[in-house]
Amino acid sequence: MRPTRPLQRAGRPASRRPRGSLRGAPHLRLRFGFIVIAMVLSVFGARLVQLQGIDPKSYAAMAAAEGMVQVVLPAERGDILDRNGEPMADSVDGLMVVADPYMTRDRAPELAKFLSSRLDVDYFDTLERLRTKDSRFEYIARRVPSTKATDVLNAAKAAGYEGLATRRDPIRDYPAGDVGANLIGFMGTDEALGGFERTFDGQLAGTDGSARYEIGGGNRIPLGESTITRAVDGKDLHTTIDEDLQWYTQRVLQQTVVGSRSESGVAIVMDSRTGELLALADYPTFDANAPLEASKDDLGSRAMSSPYEPGSVEKVLTLSSLIDAGKVTPRTKLKVPGVLNREDRPIHDWFPHDLLHLTLAGVIAKSSNIGTVLAADKFAPGELYSYLRKFGLGERTDIGVRGETPGILTDGSLWTHQTQDRIAFGQSLSVNAVQMTAAVNTIANGGVRVSPSLVKGSATTDDGTTVGTDRTTKSRVVSTRAAHDMAHMMERVVDPDVGVAPAAQVPGYRVAGKTGTAQRVGADCGCYDDTFTVSFAGFAPADDPRFTIYVVVQNPGNGGGGGSVAGPAFSKIMSYTLRRYAVPPTGTRPSHLPVEW
Repeated sequence: MRPTRPLQRAGRPASRRPRGSLRGAPHLRLRFGFIVIAMVLSVFGARLVQLQGIDPKSYAAMAAAEGMVQVVLPAERGDILDRNGEPMADSVDGLMVVADPYMTRDRAPELAKFLSSRLDVDYFDTLERLRTKDSRFEYIARRVPSTKATDVLNAAKAAGYEGLATRRDPIRDYPAGDVGANLIGFMGTDEALGGFERTFDGQLAGTDGSARYEIGGGNRIPLGESTITRAVDGKDLHTTIDEDLQWYTQRVLQQTVVGSRSESGVAIVMDSRTGELLALADYPTFDANAPLEASKDDLGSRAMSSPYEPGSVEKVLTLSSLIDAGKVTPRTKLKVPGVLNREDRPIHDWFPHDLLHLTLAGVIAKSSNIGTVLAADKFAPGELYSYLRKFGLGERTDIGVRGETPGILTDGSLWTHQTQDRIAFGQSLSVNAVQMTAAVNTIANGGVRVSPSLVKGSATTDDGTTVGTDRTTKSRVVSTRAAHDMAHMMERVVDPDVGVAPAAQVPGYRVAGKTGTAQRVGADCGCYDDTFTVSFAGFAPADDPRFTIYVVVQNPGNGGGGGSVAGPAFSKIMSYTLRRYAVPPTGTRPSHLPVEW
């Protein structure tokens, strides 16, 4: 009898298990999953072996073609401006030439030769850059004129070279060439190398930015990863220099130095009331656009870095100090012998003479060393030294010019009688030209020394010193009365009837001035070597001063002195300056202080 099947419950179908189903067998499903994972890992492992062991170089090269590149976005350098906003140094369009070593490596030797012949870059350095491993961006040349850079890239493309490109890179330009170059300085390929360009580089340079972007196949991916840090442009530097007056002063100075067959010269124009330097000229100088064509000695400012003995211009400081101390007056009478024997050394005047009866005004008018020494005997010990320090001698002006010398003023406690004698008429001490200009300007400014300035407002030098007109200081050195008397005495210097420098007159104006002729110490012997520094310092109008001008010439070959060499240059520069600034004559009568008794 056949067995009967159980009856199915109403409403519920009988369940069936399909053949081959894994349901109900978990261990089979896990086994299958492990097999799949193992297959995938095997594929990755084989690929890793291929990349690291079989052909690593070809795949590293492929990776280099797919990556990130970072380039510099140059900041635009601030301009250096004259007092009227005219650019003395600015930036014009330029380009940098750059290379992608991934694309230039194979033809690097011939491409390096191509670039070195057209861009004036070093062949070996360029070759190394073109072959740089793991790099997609290398500088080849910086600050190339736009037309030149474009021509080079076009020629490279025509020759079949790949991997070169250009980026914006402003070029430094000096519109007036040599005008103010001794102060402005110049730029090298990648850094400031002299003058204001270097001293105020932190303000002028700004901060470069950068761009980082993704490349593929040697090209930038338009929608790839990209980040940009924008450049912060540098700030302008405003100077006190009047570019037109600077140009004229340089030309007069050049004519003076060349015409007298001298070694060099400096000329300075100062605003008597503010201490601002309107011109500071050196000759020889250089073209800031081509500094490598000049001698290294001509690249800086001799007016600041080359100390010299001032000679008889110093008498202005000595005798005004005596007047201030109440020891003398312009009419003080002095008997001046032809030779003055002081201990073991005689003192002579620049001209031979018998006994003279000179007033103090006559001592200045005739520029008598002997008369000055006799008057200086009235100083108390240390008194002259104290006055000279107040005039600013022996310390830097700190106006923002690199390499400034403080000069030499031996401490007063070390002075002998002979030391004071020589210093009284301008020997045995040294100064820089701006320092001496500010000292003479003290008389023009009514006895108050105003510190000189070359920068409008304020700026910070590379050594952290803040300079500029915002930091101008004033200090009284001698009384108003002493300054007034000294100015009247200095007017007699240019008087054609009694003075030694009539060529320094300015027609229509009252001029106060003083000549200087000083022996120079030779570098080889360390002794006076029969060469001379000649100079003229003065101000006008004498009774209401607006400008102080100082001209210094080194070793004139024509045998001239301060009155005949520097005096005419002073006259030309002062005349131009007064006209340029529309300063009218005062219309008053010049000084007639007696010079003899």
